Amino acid sequence: MASVIAEIEEKFRSLSDGEKAEVLRSLLAELDGPADAGAEGAWLEEARKRHRELAEGKAEPVPAGRVFENLRSRIPS
Repeated sequence: MASVIAEIEEKFRSLSDGEKAEVLRSLLAELDGPADAGAEGAWLEEARKRHRELAEGKAEPVPAGRVFENLRSRIPS
């Protein structure tokens, strides 16, 4: 098995950057499994809802810097 992997790695390294990206996209898609048919629509509806809440003043926007600062403070060093 190790020799097969070494052969694949050698062939992969000989590909152009674009070809490597295509192979990686294909392999990652295979690992991820099939896409959830309703996910894109659900996210679109969520984005519309959040936009509506902001426009109507029902929600306050949070600056990205504060969001990322908050996230970093939750991650152990």
